[in-house]
Amino acid sequence: MADRRSLLAAAALLAAPAIARAQGGYPNRPIRMVVPFAAGGIIDVVARIVAEPLSQRLGQPIVIENTPGAGSTIGARAVARAPADGHTLLLNGAAHAVIPALFADSGIDPVTDFAPVALVGEQPFLVAVHPAVPANDVPSLLAWLRSKRGDANFATTGIGAASHLAGELLKKLAGVDFTIVQYRGTPAAVTDFVAGRVDFMIDSQTLLAPMMQDGRARGLAVTTARRSRMLPDLPTLQEAGVEGYEASSWQAIYAPMGTPPAILQQVSAATLAVLADPAIQQRYADRGVEPRAGDAAALRNFLKAEMQRWLPILRATGARAG
Repeated sequence: MADRRSLLAAAALLAAPAIARAQGGYPNRPIRMVVPFAAGGIIDVVARIVAEPLSQRLGQPIVIENTPGAGSTIGARAVARAPADGHTLLLNGAAHAVIPALFADSGIDPVTDFAPVALVGEQPFLVAVHPAVPANDVPSLLAWLRSKRGDANFATTGIGAASHLAGELLKKLAGVDFTIVQYRGTPAAVTDFVAGRVDFMIDSQTLLAPMMQDGRARGLAVTTARRSRMLPDLPTLQEAGVEGYEASSWQAIYAPMGTPPAILQQVSAATLAVLADPAIQQRYADRGVEPRAGDAAALRNFLKAEMQRWLPILRATGARAG
């Protein structure tokens, strides 16, 4: 009898999304998930890990739509202007928090135009130089950058992206200067980095670690306050002498403002259930991503803190969308 009750309970849990859909009418067609960066970057990777199991829980396909450009604002604007019915979602990262500093004329606001749904992940970044750069650790990199007087080139996957913010923070805290070169997505940035047309990057450890192994890059440090589980032998930038340095890539889901609370709650709960799945956690780990599960309230508070952290830095450096 106990086994029968367990089976019935499990069946009820599996049927719950379909029941909720039948009662509330959501979702009643495929869901569009806009990723405002090119395919291949960490935000795109996280979106594709989450989308399939989330679609199974919601009972409708989730279609990833890569809409890169203007520091994520093209894709974000498309979501902000979409019908607020839960069938269009945005999966963005740190770029979302800095729209007011870099794109004052974007026509969108990261807080008032978007309803937070859930935090979904974060990933340490890795400081890596091209093998031609005469630096084997962070102190020698900083000395070399000072000798170059701004002529060294730094590749970023887009204005306002986490890689861009990481570079601006290094400038501020280490007192160095370099030329930030903007690319339209990760593949183009990596191509020029490998070719030696740019000198160094701060980007996903999953992206750069394989390049360390085959000699195309030299890893010097990670950007988080604690060492990476993927690269435990590398020091943090704080350990290497850049006091107070901490940065990472993070990802979160939003809906257009005005989306009904019941729909937001449904998507949020389904997302958190996905992140609790050990199979998804393993897929994250394989790509060097840490689950950072947080409901709508947690995301709202986190976004506010990120805006308070990054906007003054960008305004002080004079960084602007180019």
